[in-house]
Amino acid sequence: MSQKRVYLFGNGKAEGNAKMREELGGKGANLAEMNLIGVPVPPGFTITTDCCNEYYQVGQQKIMELLNDDVMAAVKHIETLMNSKFGDKENPLLVSVRSGARASMPGMMDTILNLGLNDEG
Repeated sequence: MSQKRVYLFGNGKAEGNAKMREELGGKGANLAEMNLIGVPVPPGFTITTDCCNEYYQVGQQKIMELLNDDVMAAVKHIETLMNSKFGDKENPLLVSVRSGARASMPGMMDTILNLGLNDEG
C-alpha cells in the first residue's frame, strides 16, 4: 500500500494528476488535473483509494490515527489558500466531502456540502 495517503491540490498546483485514477479515484485525479491545466477549482485534498481499502484491514480507529496528521495539515493548507479557518464563526472555511471511486458507483456515499458552518455568530 502507498505510504502517501493524502494528496493536495489548489492554486494551480497538485500532487496528483489524471493518470493517477487508480490511486486517487475519478474525482481526485480529475480535480488534480484541472488544477494543473489552470481550471479555477477550489483547493482541497484527496485521500487515496488504497487508504479506503486499508480501512477494512486495520479498522476505523487505526485509520484515523494514520490519517490525522496528514488531514490536519491538508486543512491548514486549504485555510491558508482560502484565507479562512475551519469552524471559525467570523470567516469559516467551508468544505465539501465527496466520494470518488476508481469506477463510477452511483449512490455509494452522500455528498456533504458546507461542512464547517456553525451556529455561532
